[in-house]
Amino acid sequence: MAERRPLVATYRIQLTPDGMDLDRVRALVPYLRALGVSHVYLSPVLTARTGSTHGYDQVDPTTVSESLGGESALRALAEEIGVILDIVPNHMGIGDENRWWTDEALRERFFDLDPVTGRWRRFFDVDELAALRQEDPEVFRVTHETPLRLVREGVVDGLRVDHPDGLADPAGYLASLAAGADGADIWVEKILHVGEDLRPWPVSGTVGYEVLNDITALFVDPAGEDALTRLWVDVSGDSRPFAAVAAEARAEQAATTFAPEVARLHRACAAAGLDLSLDELTRAVATFPVYRSYVVPARDEVSNRDREVIEEADMPVALLDVLTLDSDRDGDEVVVRFQQTTPAVTAKGVEDTAFYRYLRLLALNEVGGDPGRFGLSVDAFHAANTARAASHPRNLVISSTHDTKRSADVRARLGLLAAHADEWAALVEGWRSATADLVVDGAPDGVEQLLVFQTLLGAWPISPERLEAYLTKALREAKRTTSWVSVDESWEARVQAYARALLDHRPFLDTFLPFQEGIAEEGAWVALAQVLLKLTVPGVPDVYQGDELEDLSLVDPDNRRPVDWDARLAAVESDDPPPKLALIRDVLALRARRPDAFAGAYRPLAAGPDVCAFTRGADQVLVVVPLRPGAPSDLTLPASPWQEVVTGPGGLALLERP
Repeated sequence: MAERRPLVATYRIQLTPDGMDLDRVRALVPYLRALGVSHVYLSPVLTARTGSTHGYDQVDPTTVSESLGGESALRALAEEIGVILDIVPNHMGIGDENRWWTDEALRERFFDLDPVTGRWRRFFDVDELAALRQEDPEVFRVTHETPLRLVREGVVDGLRVDHPDGLADPAGYLASLAAGADGADIWVEKILHVGEDLRPWPVSGTVGYEVLNDITALFVDPAGEDALTRLWVDVSGDSRPFAAVAAEARAEQAATTFAPEVARLHRACAAAGLDLSLDELTRAVATFPVYRSYVVPARDEVSNRDREVIEEADMPVALLDVLTLDSDRDGDEVVVRFQQTTPAVTAKGVEDTAFYRYLRLLALNEVGGDPGRFGLSVDAFHAANTARAASHPRNLVISSTHDTKRSADVRARLGLLAAHADEWAALVEGWRSATADLVVDGAPDGVEQLLVFQTLLGAWPISPERLEAYLTKALREAKRTTSWVSVDESWEARVQAYARALLDHRPFLDTFLPFQEGIAEEGAWVALAQVLLKLTVPGVPDVYQGDELEDLSLVDPDNRRPVDWDARLAAVESDDPPPKLALIRDVLALRARRPDAFAGAYRPLAAGPDVCAFTRGADQVLVVVPLRPGAPSDLTLPASPWQEVVTGPGGLALLERP
């Protein structure tokens, strides 16, 4: 087994051929070491299509991209800092650069093709990304030979698996990956619904979206729910809960964007002797309560959890019996196709549609989150952490990623609207009245105005260019008044003109700016509190590129803008670094100094309903995080001669036993 660097914390970097290649990352290693990071967590490095800005459209999984520096540059980087690789088993980019695609025999073996229509099963709705047949041992061998070799040779310390839910047999795939990974950490980009547990796979855990959402919800005041709900109903005219909005969006996606996938599934049902209408099948797919089930017909595997989630969906009994392996019909193909279809419908229906339609409190509209869950108690937060400490102590812990809808600092601000709900509702009513003359032919409507107001509050100050680019994406994803498929440029232009006008609209700014300044000040404190939790709860903390300073980014591509590394290098070398960077540096130094404490137990401490306190290890480290500055505490410190590591504003504290 290759010797691996101790895992203290990861730092996610988005590689690009024109600005952040492997040599540039290597030049940042002294800075990352000063910050306290042990591993760089790289976006995909295998050869992607020419000009790729993200690497998820790989065309040659056997080579490290020469445009990023090639394998020699990767090895040179690994000599100086640990490396975690993001691998993409579900799909490849198609076209002339992909020899597995251009060769007809290889195409038929490697790619999951519809035998009737010849279509490319896709990654979600992206026609240029064709799904791979990882259930074929030869496909697995060819596409994983290089990353697994790099793991075995000690160049790479861990793997992040992109979208395993798209695979025919995630459990079987991960077993094969673990068998070849020489004991390296494996993390899966698995989105868990609230209350859903990670399946018993041979992995170190998920990439951490469930932790992100728990930390966000912890700081959302449940007392504000009624007022924010009333405001939402007033501006939208829609009193449905989020679950109903999400169900509608999933049904739309199943019937439109993913109609080809559902049609292929329908043909598989007919071949298995299932007499189902296309509408019945569409409804079954659209009402599935989680991303997918993990039934494996070839191994006769169906868990009680699988049965529970399948039975929650609205489907005919005959289909239910096939999906739970309780039928004598030849339905193996139906089971596999169904399980590969529901994740795409859920992702596009919920995250990329409903999250842009239901705007009650945008802090909750995050990947893996549930906008219908308003807040999280300290006790529930402790319970989730205790469970993770027992099951996946090396789970990644994140706050911002390349896929988050908003950065952690934006969410910290917006979450505070729950604590200022009545004031916010009154302000929104006043702003809508004061800016009525800016609304042209109904655009923006009330929902879109609320989107603009929350976006400005969370990301202020923001340039007109960034604001307009974000609104274009948000409006099209919502698919209410415009969409990617049917663009209404006139409507979009009127919404953008309204938002742009607000940037220097005196009647709006006279009340917006004082409120925004207060939220920004309080939000900066919440952001620090959330960072302290991220760095100390069970798991391995990750810092997204640039997020060690205040980062007020929106969804991609906004959150993938170039990072000002000079500013960060100057900050880490300063005698008085900015609070967030200083906190990250100090806590990561403690994690490096006392690894056993953070690999050990998580013990909740009673401190009152508004204070989260716990110890790590055998009471070696003590963490105290109020949910609001100066919240009263009932905490009785465990007997020990504690010494301060961090004491922050508002009662934030990190202590260690000498």
